[in-house]
Amino acid sequence: MAVKIGDKTRSVIKRDSKVMINTTRESYPFVPDRGDGDFVYDIEGNRFIDFSTFISVYNIGVNANKEVRDAAKKQIDLLMHSAFTDYYNEKPVAFAEKLISFMPKGFGRVFFSNSGTEANEAAIKFAKLFTDRSHIIAFYGAFHGRTGGSLGLTASKAIQRKHFGPFPNVTHAPYAYCYRCPLKLEYPSCGIACADVIKKEILSKAVPENEVAAIFMEPIQGEGGYIVPPKEFVKKIRKTADDIGALLVADEVQSGYMRTGKFLAMENFGVDADIYTMAKSLGGGLPFAATVTRSSLGNIPKGAHANTFGGNLVAVAAANASLEYLRRNMKGLASGIMKRSSYMMRRLNEMKDKYDIVGDVRGIGLMIGVEFVKDKKTKEPAAEQVEKILLECFNKGLLLLPSGMSTIRIIPALNAGMDNIEKGLDIFEEAVAKISRG
Repeated sequence: MAVKIGDKTRSVIKRDSKVMINTTRESYPFVPDRGDGDFVYDIEGNRFIDFSTFISVYNIGVNANKEVRDAAKKQIDLLMHSAFTDYYNEKPVAFAEKLISFMPKGFGRVFFSNSGTEANEAAIKFAKLFTDRSHIIAFYGAFHGRTGGSLGLTASKAIQRKHFGPFPNVTHAPYAYCYRCPLKLEYPSCGIACADVIKKEILSKAVPENEVAAIFMEPIQGEGGYIVPPKEFVKKIRKTADDIGALLVADEVQSGYMRTGKFLAMENFGVDADIYTMAKSLGGGLPFAATVTRSSLGNIPKGAHANTFGGNLVAVAAANASLEYLRRNMKGLASGIMKRSSYMMRRLNEMKDKYDIVGDVRGIGLMIGVEFVKDKKTKEPAAEQVEKILLECFNKGLLLLPSGMSTIRIIPALNAGMDNIEKGLDIFEEAVAKISRG
């Protein structure tokens, strides 16, 4: 059944345009009203299969689940805000203990904040404090946030940085985007040469190695286009950090929380970071983030960093209920994610073989990117076609989001029903076929 847009939606969009500062709104007219599980309904009553999880926030289904909602409601009636960075409270401490139990061995200190960019701001400051160094290395294609420090690390789209510089003490290196190799080489004969640029170029020409506090990386680049690097790339970056005495910071804001079938995406590469940042799905739908550090790094000076709402009790209650759901269902979720992933990757790769505009299909678990091109030989990005596909899917009842130059990210709930995944992919293929024909 086709989606029908009426006066309610048009009125909201018109009013929005008069009072709201521009952000990153999609071109299709979506005004959500309620949701549950695999589905979300707009204010007109249209039903959509959700393949966006509202930017990887609703990992266990739209509007989380009843346990999460009940936990938040119960806490609201007790105490919503406890000024946790000034006063003590047992509930954030208990949640930190639980979160640490999901982390690699040796991790033992947590800082709570409200968003991914805040978690990364904390990681920047902590890395500098722990190492007594001032410089950061990040990657082209990276997205770490939009506040001052994290925006300095971000190098995904020029519009995100335009007018906001200068950004001191950050140098960017090429990321292993094998479909569009920045060095014009081929994997695996390349020998992962992109990972060697840090040592061969940056540390010899831009910044002394003893001034580098940390290397920041997304295990899988999100906003940059759902780029999955070879395992060897991540291992080389880990070794480089070790060789120069710098910390490795893993931004798991989008890739963590079982999105790839493992609690942390770094686990897929056989590498541990020194600091992890998490947000999005961590709060079960409420604003919540964490920066988690190795115990061996010690602590920071009292007063060096804090905030007002970090450890908010309602967000902690929701996060705790969500993490408890993961703990109880970890084994089944992990196997289910890979089952769904296998089916989706097979279907999407069949589309790649079938349609000229599908250039690349990549992903781990349920973090999948489909890159569209105008020509498979030239690989010219097909941004206009992506926008048309997104709109076509929306009009048929499927929610999706773009990423990178011309990629569509497919990120359904980790426990999405196989029937809805199949229906969603059917809608997706119909849209791809239609736009492919021109």
